[in-house]
Amino acid sequence: MLRRLEKKDAPLMLEWMHDPEINCNFQADFASSTLESVLDFIDSSFQDETQNFAFVDENDEYLGTISLKHISHKNQNAEYAIVTRKKAQGTGAAREATKELLKYAFEELKLHKVYLNVLEENVRAQRLYEKCGFIYEGSAVDAVRINGTYRTLKWYGMIR
Repeated sequence: MLRRLEKKDAPLMLEWMHDPEINCNFQADFASSTLESVLDFIDSSFQDETQNFAFVDENDEYLGTISLKHISHKNQNAEYAIVTRKKAQGTGAAREATKELLKYAFEELKLHKVYLNVLEENVRAQRLYEKCGFIYEGSAVDAVRINGTYRTLKWYGMIR
């Protein structure tokens, strides 16, 4: 189930942010996040151009964050992003959250396309995206630099 992020989610968000196995897949420096910075993020997490949601279990426990970023009403598209706590990995929660977010993107926001990029070596994430219906569109070689190393991004998209 999706809902807006709430302040009570902050400690569990910090859990994945401080986990090197999870945050190594991101350009942002989540490892230096503090409770205060996460609470500030939550306060500004739902706007016209970026909408961040929590996906939660039946007890309303935060399992991860799923987002539509760079929402363009002119181009009717947005970038998808997701991060899942270790506890929820392999449970199908990310897949269900993705289906729910895509329904929202296409039916409520009336978007034409949702796209994403993923590190070439993050095969686990690529399998999730493909199971959810995203189509591989191409690669951008040495597109980002993380910890001093250039990395290739794979781009995926889905059209309504």
